[in-house]
Amino acid sequence: MSPHTTSSPDLLDVADPDQAHWIELPSHRSSVRVARRCVRTRIDGWGLSGELCADAVLLVSELTTNAVRHTPSVRILCGLGMVSAGCLRVEVHDHDYSGQGLSRCEPEPDDDSGRGLLLVGELADAWGVDRSRLTGGNAVWATLRA
Repeated sequence: MSPHTTSSPDLLDVADPDQAHWIELPSHRSSVRVARRCVRTRIDGWGLSGELCADAVLLVSELTTNAVRHTPSVRILCGLGMVSAGCLRVEVHDHDYSGQGLSRCEPEPDDDSGRGLLLVGELADAWGVDRSRLTGGNAVWATLRA
């Protein structure tokens, strides 16, 4: 599977188009692996720290997994960009038109899943959900400081 890559510098509000990267992927479990690999490759190419790269890869993995598992999307859009000096933003856009946003759960200690957004909240400096002007669904985003 090969992701569809687009260049849209204004979507992440970056000043330099070379500091933004987008991939469109099918809403399939294997796309999570592809999204992780693409983020790792792009961050390495930008020369950012290994710790920032690891955190960004984990964030995109969790957000992409949520989009694949919990929305009726056929395709998802993943974005990555340096929105200011030392601030990296990750976005995942889905096609969930319900307007209900993200459902939060309180996993039990023995549950195998349900901790993704808790992890996002711990790793990210800030995160949130907006309506996507690209897909009409959710745009879940997180920022990390270098």
